[in-house]
Amino acid sequence: MKKPRTLELLAPARDAATAIAAINHGADAVYMGAPILGARAAASNTLDDIAAVVDYAHRFGVKVYITLNTIIYESELAEADQLVESLYNIGVDAVIVQDMALLHPSLAPIQLHASTQTDARTDKKIELLAQAGFSQIVVPREFSLEQIRSAAAVAARHGSDIEVFVHGALCVSYSGDCHASAMLGGRSANRGECSQICRLEFKLTDADGRPVASLPDGGEATRHWLSMADMNRLANLAQLADAGASSFKIEGRLKNVSYVKNVVAAYSRALDQIVAESDGRYVRSSYGRTVLNFTPDVASSFNRGFTTYFLTSDDKAQRNITSWKSPKWIGRQVARVVKCKGNALQVRTTETINNGDGLGFFDASGKFVGFRVNRAEDTVLYPAPGSPAVPAGTVLYRNSNTAREAMLGRDDTAVRRIDVTMTLRRVPDGRLALDLADERGNSVTVTTEKTYDDKARSPQLAQRRNTLERLGDTIYQLSDLTDLADDIFVPAKDLTTLRRDGIDALDRAWRIHRPVPRRKPCTLGEDALKGLVTTYHDNVANSRAAKFYTDHGAEVAQKAAEVERPEGPVRIMTTRYCLRRSLGACLLSPDADKLPRDLFLEAPIGRLRLKFDCKNCNMQLYTDK
Repeated sequence: MKKPRTLELLAPARDAATAIAAINHGADAVYMGAPILGARAAASNTLDDIAAVVDYAHRFGVKVYITLNTIIYESELAEADQLVESLYNIGVDAVIVQDMALLHPSLAPIQLHASTQTDARTDKKIELLAQAGFSQIVVPREFSLEQIRSAAAVAARHGSDIEVFVHGALCVSYSGDCHASAMLGGRSANRGECSQICRLEFKLTDADGRPVASLPDGGEATRHWLSMADMNRLANLAQLADAGASSFKIEGRLKNVSYVKNVVAAYSRALDQIVAESDGRYVRSSYGRTVLNFTPDVASSFNRGFTTYFLTSDDKAQRNITSWKSPKWIGRQVARVVKCKGNALQVRTTETINNGDGLGFFDASGKFVGFRVNRAEDTVLYPAPGSPAVPAGTVLYRNSNTAREAMLGRDDTAVRRIDVTMTLRRVPDGRLALDLADERGNSVTVTTEKTYDDKARSPQLAQRRNTLERLGDTIYQLSDLTDLADDIFVPAKDLTTLRRDGIDALDRAWRIHRPVPRRKPCTLGEDALKGLVTTYHDNVANSRAAKFYTDHGAEVAQKAAEVERPEGPVRIMTTRYCLRRSLGACLLSPDADKLPRDLFLEAPIGRLRLKFDCKNCNMQLYTDK
């Protein structure tokens, strides 16, 4: 029978508490930032915190990945090397990297994953990364199912797995190849300091700087033109698994713990169903069963509207990928204002609105503005002092539900346990033995020091089971007990000692036998990169990364933009999102003339020229000067 393929739900964690919550709610792996060099500078963690997460995660076979996915400056190489060594020593399973300097063979043999920042948008690049020594490769969010299928086949030939994003915020640019924040705001996305310029409001203009007044959709020329909706592929997990993806990644290392609990629980439940219906083709990559004490609902957590992005060829789905009106979380429609009287809003609603809820609405200019509910009395709402005026007839959206947040803030929202079976039996010398086996494949036997010959005066089976199944302060739960101790009397305290000794032995056995991932060797030939001449898009920021390229036949002609700023108009972004296509004015369609041929985006940060590469179906943004 063919060995089942493991599926991994990979969850984000801004800190140790969030990581542990993700594990308890069903994650198979978590990724979190190190003290330095993570692409989310605001989500760094100490080595002690990471070690605590590793210790907890490994009990369930959950893996811990650490993000070192920025480019590394020359002066940081020694510190980066030491950090990798420290992470290896505390048992981290892999580091997620962008900079090729971390492929150096002298570093600790920790497993390496290629970050989405490596911009692996072709099969050729995926093959090179797999041969270079990356065990898992994060493909671009822009990939279709067929591109994922092709990438997975290429990676598998070289013993690597494919990781795909399934939920969360979308970068409008191909990751690793976005220089907008660095060029326009001095904060580099390749250094974990992205200022999210793509979420700003831009004016769409023609070559003469005039606002495009007549848009095909009838909207205004000033909008958040580069702001993407959030990804949601909850309904596509089976398709992704069938295409060969092994790891399903939730974006959000800056998200709070309630978001992580809710979204992880939803995706874990969906993956469990896929595994159950796979006829043995799939298994989860970690152990333990999660019992939820709430119903997950991804729409109730922060989002900018949902899209599957470019996963399929559905034209309608590809047009509906933006959040032009607002880059904020609008929330669900919950009410309509019937009348206003003083500071009170009479609303019509079918939902309970709570004190402290956050509500919002679109004002007359089309801006989304919000306010806090100071007090809610049935269908009468009293906004907090200083809230904007809300006219009668206004539709209200809720983007902060205090009751649900309070529920998700509790410690009892989920419990995760590993199944263990026990057999209680007598051994020939009169002592008792307890055999334990868990779902991780461990089996141990512990015995008492005493012998037991006294017959019990009453039935003992229920009492003994009650004692042996008291595993509440451990990660285990009793799934089956075989009691072969007959009718002898055994004091409850002796059974308690036997149970504790058995659980301790199981823990030790797992620590000894748990598989430890190791780094793949590099199999790239000396001329594997022959013909490649690097540009600032290759993000070469230090001498060791440069040597990696030259050792395999490439010419390093240009360094990273953060090291040597390129001159003249600079291509700061390439995106599969096409503004013309989204507005129904694709240059290859009969409706191309609905928009001017030359288009620009203008904002206080600068003027950007739009270019359309119709052959490759992408849009490029250049600085105007």
